[in-house]
Amino acid sequence: MYAIIHIATTGLQGENNKMTEICILIHDGTKIVKRFYSLVNPEIPLGYSISGNLDVTEEMVYSAPKFYEIAKQVVELTKNCIIISHFVNFHYQGIRNELISLGGEYKRHKICTARLSRKLIPGQLSYSLGAMCNHMGVKLSKRQSVKASAEATLELLEKLWELDMAGVFQLLSRSRSEKVLAPPLWPKSAVTDLPNATGVYYFKNSEGQIIYVGKAKDIKQRVLSHSYSKDHKELRLCFETTQITYTATGSELLALLLESDEIKKHFPKYNRAQKRTRYRYGIGTYIDKNGITNLKYDRLSNLKTPILSFYNQNECRVFLDQLCNDHQLCPRYCKLQNISGACFHYHLKICKGICQEEESVETYNGRVEKALAQSISPNTTYIIKEVGRHKDESAIVVVENGVYKGFGYIPKKNKIVDFEEYAQLITRMQDNIDVHKILRRYLSQEVNKSIILEQK
Repeated sequence: MYAIIHIATTGLQGENNKMTEICILIHDGTKIVKRFYSLVNPEIPLGYSISGNLDVTEEMVYSAPKFYEIAKQVVELTKNCIIISHFVNFHYQGIRNELISLGGEYKRHKICTARLSRKLIPGQLSYSLGAMCNHMGVKLSKRQSVKASAEATLELLEKLWELDMAGVFQLLSRSRSEKVLAPPLWPKSAVTDLPNATGVYYFKNSEGQIIYVGKAKDIKQRVLSHSYSKDHKELRLCFETTQITYTATGSELLALLLESDEIKKHFPKYNRAQKRTRYRYGIGTYIDKNGITNLKYDRLSNLKTPILSFYNQNECRVFLDQLCNDHQLCPRYCKLQNISGACFHYHLKICKGICQEEESVETYNGRVEKALAQSISPNTTYIIKEVGRHKDESAIVVVENGVYKGFGYIPKKNKIVDFEEYAQLITRMQDNIDVHKILRRYLSQEVNKSIILEQK
């Protein structure tokens, strides 16, 4: 089935280029089986002109339905159809952008009758819709209404079909044909062996080096999208790639976490974002030779058992300083004052004198433990359960004391209740700011039933 589409827009720039009119003709290859037409209220002030039908007035547009009111019809009408337009990207992107602004998505195969015209009738001075209709004897009003343009595009298409003895249209209508689109250095199996699954994919050069890491809900289609991009960077990436591998993750969350980890691990040439490892800092404890519980801050990678994590050293110091003031702890034993003898807080009568041996070690350590227990959120240790790579397994993401530990997979039939058992089943990964951005975004969107909270 084919959906011949023509739209009109406000004619403005960027986000303000909103749809004002749409016509869709559903064609089964022989005849029109459905028609759809509607004016669209763009919900923004119009510019000095409206592209498309000159018979349409601002009053008519503002009283028309808004796009969200017809969005379901447009999506369902074009489902399983190949979109056909003259300079199709303009019309396709117009619909896609409207749906994205509503929080949806729109993916359809498309064919451009201007491109088809160039293939079948080379050497024309112009391949505009008006020029091609004139050349092929298709009537098109000079006012070029949206309805008339859609009808003219369909008539032009039918005449091009008659000229197409070599099967050019069928070649263009192939569903993103791997044979046509694959760059020359890609092996024949580069795309055919890829799954339509969620995960991470790797582009490698002739020396086996990873030059790009990407994440996708559909690995196969995402890899193909690189091959038909006209962006200069994408072209260089594709022509340098000789091997494509992948790791299926099942869960999109795990794909995002793995992608971030792999980019920092391999530093691929063509990845721009997330290359830099921005260290996180944390607070840990240790017992000195006198048996006193000390608090210290350092990079998370240098702390064996961090109890809290922060994005920088200053946040650690601010937290410890507040902890000392609120619980009368000694800043000497919180690495805030590097002195011998009495700390400054002792002179201010804030510290109870552990630094002057006026407070017992047992009493001080008890207050440190109580202070930490009151300060640490009970929800900083948790496990996220997600879909696995197949129906019989689940994926888990482990965060302990605010520190990302890694992810792994467990059989659904396994009944694990102990946090430590979960922690032993994961692949350990690096904790960093980018990972926590991913986790925060996930936690803000997902419902609590996918999260197991371990109270500490």
